Amino acid sequence: MAKKTYLAFLWHQHQPIYKDPLSNTYELPWVRLHATKDYYDMVAILDDYPKVKLNINLVPSLLIQLDEYAKGIAKDKFLELSLKPVLELNEEEKIFILMNFFMANWETMVYPYNRYHQLLDKRGKQTSQEDIKRMLNYFKPEDIRDLQVWFNLSWFDPYWRKHDEFIDSLYIKGRDFTEEEKQKLIEKQLKICGMIVEKHKELQDRGQIEVSVTPFYHPIMPLLCDTNNALDATPNIVLPKKRFSHPEDAVWHVQNAIKYYEELFGRKPKGMWPSEGSVCNEVIKIVSDNGIRWLATDEAVLAASFNKVFENRKYLFRPYNINIDGKQVNMIFRDHGLSDSIGFVYSKWNPDDAVKDFISKIKNIGNYVGDEYDHTLVSVILDGENCWEYYQNDGRDFLSKLYAALEQDEDIETVTISDYLEKFPPENTLNNLKAGSWINGNFGIWIGHNEDNTAWNYLGQTRDFLTEYTKQHPEFSGSDLEKKVWQILYAAEGSDWNWWYGDDHSSGNDLMFDLLFRQHLMAIYSLLNQKIPDYLYKAIKGQGKAVTGNNFVMPTSLITPIIDGEISNYFEWKKSGYYIVGHSGGSMHQVATIIKSFNYGFDLDNIYLALKLNMEEKTKELEIFNFNINFMEPVRNKISARFDINSNLAEFYISYENSREKFYLSSEDIKLKTLMEIRIPLKILKLPESYNSIEFTVSVDKDNMEVERWPYQSSVIIPKPAKNFNLMSWSV
Repeated sequence: MAKKTYLAFLWHQHQPIYKDPLSNTYELPWVRLHATKDYYDMVAILDDYPKVKLNINLVPSLLIQLDEYAKGIAKDKFLELSLKPVLELNEEEKIFILMNFFMANWETMVYPYNRYHQLLDKRGKQTSQEDIKRMLNYFKPEDIRDLQVWFNLSWFDPYWRKHDEFIDSLYIKGRDFTEEEKQKLIEKQLKICGMIVEKHKELQDRGQIEVSVTPFYHPIMPLLCDTNNALDATPNIVLPKKRFSHPEDAVWHVQNAIKYYEELFGRKPKGMWPSEGSVCNEVIKIVSDNGIRWLATDEAVLAASFNKVFENRKYLFRPYNINIDGKQVNMIFRDHGLSDSIGFVYSKWNPDDAVKDFISKIKNIGNYVGDEYDHTLVSVILDGENCWEYYQNDGRDFLSKLYAALEQDEDIETVTISDYLEKFPPENTLNNLKAGSWINGNFGIWIGHNEDNTAWNYLGQTRDFLTEYTKQHPEFSGSDLEKKVWQILYAAEGSDWNWWYGDDHSSGNDLMFDLLFRQHLMAIYSLLNQKIPDYLYKAIKGQGKAVTGNNFVMPTSLITPIIDGEISNYFEWKKSGYYIVGHSGGSMHQVATIIKSFNYGFDLDNIYLALKLNMEEKTKELEIFNFNINFMEPVRNKISARFDINSNLAEFYISYENSREKFYLSSEDIKLKTLMEIRIPLKILKLPESYNSIEFTVSVDKDNMEVERWPYQSSVIIPKPAKNFNLMSWSV
């Protein structure tokens, strides 16, 4: 009888924290949608294949969000607009639905369903917000309602058609859904969110799966321990200006992940998938100290640890004992090619051909290893959610045929990793582990690009602030507020924010991920009633690139307006820059803003602004606000104004970053009538001789707390004033 080849699948399930820590609103719906498309059915399918064993990795940051949806705590805009009766939707909400409710892989999740496909054709595949606004008249209430249903229904795995009559009836009906059917569909969705952990527990308790864990908020642990670990994998990488080195944070993520897992599953986890397979020697010590018995990562890390390219890949198909200064943990290494075949290749194949190819490759590995190792282990590790939307039928055909074939094959045995390691302990030991991840064996996705490094700098600065604040406020130590703000800081350490920085990846939600990262850092300052640093208001994604839109018009010439609080003549602000607030989208969009718009420009000696307000001229309400121009580069000074309506005077001054000095400006430099017109003499800014541009934002304070800032996630950048000013010098 031929030797068996052991096959360990590890399906990794994870989502970052989508919740704004201040508003507690979820910005994106992916936890909820993947719950019905992937998380439950990926293990429930095993009810039909009792001989197949799997390993499932669940990240705590995913689990806590599933729990909040199940309990009705989690709210997201997509959910609220799905539930809202069509006849109660306003124009803006309908535009949002038409813009966003086709977020799915059209080939496999829209085109197969006639009504959904018809609605996409009606909207158009390439449309702007203005196009959609014009098309609203063509969408009847029943069209919008059907779109509300189909956006959620298309994210239900075929498993639910087989096991839930109501879900199947909606697919069969296809159109003309009722409000009651829509409500019931969402109720089913949220109920499934609450069933996922119990289904995993059931299958683990009967021994068919092993559930491993990941550090709590999915951080890149080697970089938390020390950003210089990136040099181990890429010696020439450009590191952030500020070195980040907090192994104690990595310990927190590991310990709290284990604690949370134990609360849910009634046992401690034996294994851990370190976020993105990222490992280093310090990580080995941390997980060993906390009772984790095995880790997994990519074959590139093993090759680097051997300090050579594998001439003989037979060394890949076995477990290893990693021993770092007496701290030990077992480790397995993924077959990169096989894992990527499922992730990126087989979705385009006929399922039968894909299964035959996969099985033959496993057997070829068994024959290849031959007599060199008696217990050949092939590790196939990949995301258990993202690839299936590219498969027909959500991958159901492929997985069903694959598991059926594996059940019948006598030469291949699927295993849980702990069972395998207990039966076949490692025979080989490594005393040094090269730092790396499952992406190219290095950390280039998360550090090295200017955007990545900026994020690390901001994270480090915020952490330093929090540490210093704790020292200065002994009453804060041990409080519920302390626990809350540190929890937010740990969430900001997650890997997903930097995944979208740089040029490596892009999605339709890059700016939202950027905003979520900065919202976490801003929330820490806000909860402690401290001033939020100006730089956190500016998007990291795309820094240095021009950002334009319908709400931003660039200046075309030098201007020298009369400062009298009103438009003196038609040409006064005609060639100035112009910004309309509140049109940028995102969670910082405000319905009723204080500033409605502003013009901006300059001449050789001054910067000029004209603020249009959303309030009556010289209303008493105006007195409660401070209006600020926040200079960010090349100086960090702030000009502030507060009005006294009765005296018709403004307190108008500049405060300098590097001193407590206030320099009061002339009352002739600010006037309020129909506009708030401001002149800022360049000489008072104390600009360095070498400067090339000036960067600023406009904000409003109330009771010493900032209530709005514009542009909401960028800034105005003007060039050094010159007679030959050219439009091409400008950016935002």
